[in-house]
Amino acid sequence: MHITLKANEKIFINGAVLKVDRKTSVELMNDAVFLLEAHVMVERDATTPLRQLYFIVQLMLMEGRERPENRAMFARQSAAMAEVYEDPAILDGIAKVGELVERGRAFEALKAIRALLPVEAALTGRPHEATVRIKPAPVPLLAEAC
Repeated sequence: MHITLKANEKIFINGAVLKVDRKTSVELMNDAVFLLEAHVMVERDATTPLRQLYFIVQLMLMEGRERPENRAMFARQSAAMAEVYEDPAILDGIAKVGELVERGRAFEALKAIRALLPVEAALTGRPHEATVRIKPAPVPLLAEAC
């Protein structure tokens, strides 16, 4: 996998935070769990149930190791959402995300949640929350999440 990063951009690989000082390309030669900075959500931006679910799955991905408390948070959040939401797209999406997480496919689960954000934004009347694209947070905040 070939990834190009801009100057001062961060990437999270297998639980580590890397920041490049100039535009650079990186080639991952083996399987690695990574997340680009543009897809990272800080805790204060997890303002809706679906965004909270995204944040939990993000933690699962970024930590690079299985933590039972993250899986328990995920189970509680997805169960609560399944009880509250009536929209079929959201309900089907939550089920799909659950299957992906169960199979250890957190990256694909994040993609599935990102696809649902516009639906949730329309339901809640918050169009500004239709994407994950968050302004970058300072490294200490992100490092704490890792």
